[in-house]
Amino acid sequence: MKSLILVINPGSTSTKIAVFEGRKQVFLINIKHSLESLNKFARIADQFVFRKETIEKALGEASIELKSIRIIVGRGGLLKPIEGGVYCVNEAMLRDIRNPMGEHESNLGGLIAHALAKEIGNSCQAIIADPTCVDEMEEIARISGMPELPRRSFLHTLNQRAVARKYALEIGKKYEEMNIIVAHMGGGISIGMHKQGRIVDVNNGLNGDGPMSPERSGGLPVGQLVELCFSGKYTKPEILKKIKGQGGLIAYLGTNDNIEIENRIEEGDNQAKLVHRAMTYQVAKEIGGLSTIVCGKVDVIILTGGLAYSKQIISDIISRVEFIAPVKVYPGEGEMEAMAMYGEMVLKNEIEVKEYV
Repeated sequence: MKSLILVINPGSTSTKIAVFEGRKQVFLINIKHSLESLNKFARIADQFVFRKETIEKALGEASIELKSIRIIVGRGGLLKPIEGGVYCVNEAMLRDIRNPMGEHESNLGGLIAHALAKEIGNSCQAIIADPTCVDEMEEIARISGMPELPRRSFLHTLNQRAVARKYALEIGKKYEEMNIIVAHMGGGISIGMHKQGRIVDVNNGLNGDGPMSPERSGGLPVGQLVELCFSGKYTKPEILKKIKGQGGLIAYLGTNDNIEIENRIEEGDNQAKLVHRAMTYQVAKEIGGLSTIVCGKVDVIILTGGLAYSKQIISDIISRVEFIAPVKVYPGEGEMEAMAMYGEMVLKNEIEVKEYV
């Protein structure tokens, strides 16, 4: 019987699943969900049964037998801060997934992986790898200026670390011996300083600081934000939505579609051009700031994520940061391949599976 790896990556309006035999992808589908179907659920966690059933249906239609799946890798969610690596989905993790630190689709990854693995039986195990809550920040990086508000680590850990390892492998060096700045640019943007194998500083790419993105506000003028919160114009949920979901490009331009925005720029929309360049300006500024952590001794700057397909975005950023270090571009997310890689490493006993407590 084949030993297959199932990878589950829930998105805001889709569920992407893939099946791998070793490193070879044998099945991939991106299941789209209508807003009408998702709006029926009050919380993201309530989508669990709906999304699980769509996955089972897709696997059935592809004639993939569940019994042949040896390991299921779910996208890790907003758990408590943990070190990077691979974790088994246990009862402690399930408890925190059901009562997460924040609402995010990735919370469903471990939940669905565990349920499917349980149905398959003892021959199958459920894991998550390098979730968004990985926290390897140095203590000095946590200090914010207000003791009640320590800086937090929320980032695209999976893809950041995968592309950093990929680059190190390509040039014949060890990831653990390099200083690498990785900027993951998608709906949210997280930029991390990988210092000899650990992500020692990073902006809160979920709902905190750093550059604005297509749908997140990034860092804001604090005093003005406080005034807005107490103005009586908005409820708490509305303010939170302006920070994550309706902030950044969509707040200024009414869309988070970068292709549409660049088309508008081509047609002479000066406001679109200004806001778009402001985003790349902020990304470059964040990269420059992180370079000071290692006193400028940066081996490479990596640009990745969906926005890295944009020649304009890449050109704007490179023009501002190439004096710091060489720039390497890996467009796309690469998350499915990264999760499958971890699954294979577990099957081959090449990596420790940690216990979440």
